[in-house]
Amino acid sequence: MIRTAEFVSPGHPDKLCDRISDKILDTCLEQDSESRVAIETAGGHGSVHLTGEITTNAELDYESIVKEVSGIDKVTHNVVKQSNFIKQGVDVGGAGDQGIMVGYACDENDEYVPEEYRLARSLCRYIYEKFPYDGKTQITLDKYKKITHIVASFQNVSKEELEQLVVEWLDYKVDGITIHCNPAGDWTQGGFDADAGLTGRKLVVDNYGPRVPIGGGAYSGKDPSKVDRSAAYMARHIAVKELKKQGLRECWVYLSYAIGEKEPLQATCSDGHVNWDVSKKYPVYPNEIIDFLDLKKPIYYETSQWGAYGNGFKWDLL
Repeated sequence: MIRTAEFVSPGHPDKLCDRISDKILDTCLEQDSESRVAIETAGGHGSVHLTGEITTNAELDYESIVKEVSGIDKVTHNVVKQSNFIKQGVDVGGAGDQGIMVGYACDENDEYVPEEYRLARSLCRYIYEKFPYDGKTQITLDKYKKITHIVASFQNVSKEELEQLVVEWLDYKVDGITIHCNPAGDWTQGGFDADAGLTGRKLVVDNYGPRVPIGGGAYSGKDPSKVDRSAAYMARHIAVKELKKQGLRECWVYLSYAIGEKEPLQATCSDGHVNWDVSKKYPVYPNEIIDFLDLKKPIYYETSQWGAYGNGFKWDLL
């Protein structure tokens, strides 16, 4: 089967918004580990707007945080406290939202992520180290998992330089590979100067690429009481553990919740053929997950830059 995945750099406008939201979250957790945060960022063309719900004892300087991440100093915000109707369910250990979260792992590489996704991220990182600006990469593999097409579009680098970087990254003959570098032409205007961004709009990039279904919501800007985030991380951990324990090629984990309730409605694992229950083998209640993965620490900004999986976070480890 032909597989394709893309990745975007931390300078992409949507990732700038993710990074701002998670920087605000981390700032809250640094000062108050019990902070409740659901913060959204919209940015572009010289300004940034923040909205959402935050209940915290932390002191927040939104303007400084936004400027640190994006360089933008025109900031507006409309942020209120978390709704009491949500609070009443979370305070007793219930899930902060309903949803079905999907975890995944495969044996295609030592990051346990789809190979086309790993390669797209690897190339994006390689280019970003030299040109830390807005950019995207895309990799297509054939049924033998051989690269057939590469797309790389990056700000402030010429087509010729970009092609050279791609060849360096490949580190083997490019025969049979079609390479598209800056196919629309070289460009120097990117990030918030060229486009608008929103928190959560790169959810496929944050997960595993398009091969794996997404059940829950976006991650960035949400504290771990939101199972969109915490249960997704736990589902990944279970998938990695079961993959290795059972000697599987691929593993999918599904965790679903009702808002305000502790016990998951579904906690199952699948190898694509057989399903089995994992609710008694792993901590799957919201507060159990938070404690097990130590999710009240300010760790989220790092996850917003290069994806949540395959980067050595606690939920990736055996």
